[in-house]
Amino acid sequence: MSRKFVDALFLFRSRRYEESVELCTEILKETPLDKATWVLKMRALTLLVYVDDIEAEEEGIADSVLDNPAVATAPRPGTSLRNPGTAIPGQAFRPRTQTGRPLTGVIRPGTQSGSAQNLEQALQTPRTSMSAKPITASSSLNIRLGTASMLSEPGGPFIQLSRLNISKHAKDMTVAKPLFEYIYYHEREPTIALDLAVNANNSKESKDWYWKVAMGKCYYVLGLTRDAEQQFRSALKDYKHIETLLRLIRIYIRLDQPLAALDTCKAGLEYFPKDGSILTEMARLYEGLNNSALSIKYYKTIIQEDASDPEAIASIGMHYFYNDQPEVALRFYRRLLQMGVYNTELFNNLGLCCFYSQQFDHTISCFERAINLASEETIADVWYNISLVAISIGDLEMADESLRLAVNADNRHALAFNNLGVLEVKKGHLTAAGTYFHAAANIGTYSYEPNFNSAYLAFQTGDLQTSFNYVKKSLKAYPDHRDSKELLRKLKRYFGYI
Repeated sequence: MSRKFVDALFLFRSRRYEESVELCTEILKETPLDKATWVLKMRALTLLVYVDDIEAEEEGIADSVLDNPAVATAPRPGTSLRNPGTAIPGQAFRPRTQTGRPLTGVIRPGTQSGSAQNLEQALQTPRTSMSAKPITASSSLNIRLGTASMLSEPGGPFIQLSRLNISKHAKDMTVAKPLFEYIYYHEREPTIALDLAVNANNSKESKDWYWKVAMGKCYYVLGLTRDAEQQFRSALKDYKHIETLLRLIRIYIRLDQPLAALDTCKAGLEYFPKDGSILTEMARLYEGLNNSALSIKYYKTIIQEDASDPEAIASIGMHYFYNDQPEVALRFYRRLLQMGVYNTELFNNLGLCCFYSQQFDHTISCFERAINLASEETIADVWYNISLVAISIGDLEMADESLRLAVNADNRHALAFNNLGVLEVKKGHLTAAGTYFHAAANIGTYSYEPNFNSAYLAFQTGDLQTSFNYVKKSLKAYPDHRDSKELLRKLKRYFGYI
């Protein structure tokens, strides 16, 4: 073992991967067939670009619309994440993201995906259309092994995948696994990685759970979710591993089968009691089903096991804020600040908590920091929340200006359009108010309130048919909305229905 290889191995273990790659390259120039150095360079290149693809997985337009695996167009309440039904009263319609997800202050898998049911809605969803990925868009990487690949040209690719002898290297277990990960994560070639995994699995006579998981990962990336499910289930029978379990949960979430995902989580807790990743998945699933009580229950269990989990802390803080306990929520957000979290969302939430807790001296400074840290995607929400503070203190002029800044930053901010319409009604500008309400209702992510406002405005002006149309849309978005029901009752009386 040469001194240079020892140094490269030390750099690799110190996580100085770039320096380790450079040193391995020097060794391979001197001895191109050094297998150990070749594998070490593969591992270093893989870890340079490795991401936790379980947490980083997102659906693009192709996944959410063109490949829709939904079985029922009108599923029963509590059996679908895409159509969860009416939420629990009192916390039913707290503000949501533009994709329809509840605001929690943290980004999690699925929060950047659109919840569109057709292509038109998908294209109108900003986050979806700006981050659309093809069906096979997932990080994948692998490396091929062989004399021809080792003797690649200087400055060219490290491994020539087109010249890789898959069947030969799949039998060498000292090389096959690093090679698969290199192809899957670094080279982003799931089809070649799948070929290697299939050959390796056959050479092991389907007794190695690792290769079953590897095949499942490739199938999932290629959109073959049922094949991936079969492989993950087979791998779990051979060996209970937390990664396999989480990937199987992701399969059911992609298939819009939250009950099957919850059953998998509960089965996993029998082998991994109180595991934070499984409990987090259960909390997310219950939140997606609008069952906030069970969601918070599991988040509190996570806090008991890991007091520094940022997602659980942010979600519990949000729960207390929307249940009229801002002073308790403030404690959780301050905890995030003490942990080193320093972003727009946190200071925005701190500003709101301080205001509703009557700690007015800190409110302005928190919003100032939120504005200074805000990006193009978050500045609209900051100005919208500043407008809420302005409305609460009676400064309608400042509120109007803040809402216009929010709309200017994001022309699909439904909440800002709705509140602008309310301010125009107070000014007596009914035509302008109707325009704002109509714009908010067409965005579709927060449609019950602007539809009701449009219906009430049309009712006041005597346009009963338009009012009836809007109130029906409001009740479709929120069937238990009391004011919409009352307005519909009045309209039916005018129409002579009763």
